[in-house]
Amino acid sequence: MQKAYYLSTCSTCKKILSQLDLPESFILQDIKTNKITDDQIEEMKSLAGSFENLFSRRAMKYKSMGLKDKNLSEEDYKQLILDEYTFLKRPVFIIDNQIFIGSAAKTVEALKQSLNG
Repeated sequence: MQKAYYLSTCSTCKKILSQLDLPESFILQDIKTNKITDDQIEEMKSLAGSFENLFSRRAMKYKSMGLKDKNLSEEDYKQLILDEYTFLKRPVFIIDNQIFIGSAAKTVEALKQSLNG
């Protein structure tokens, strides 16, 4: 499977997508208009190793909800991502059995290498 979870209103996501030469078969899911399902988050976790690896601490709601002062469990991370799309570290690309999470330069470079085979 080749899929990307992104936010269409996120300038970083748009920039990364514009740099990629994605095949037509690539599935793009805007997580704001098409919420992440339980099955999808479980698939991401199985590739990422944990829900925490998928969680963004940069989201504005992270501080406003006082989450930085709480000891969150894996189940908490999962539920927060399912409840609020901004908590997913994005973009997330899945290419076969590889996952690429976030916008770090080395992640984007590895993604490009994977796409170019």
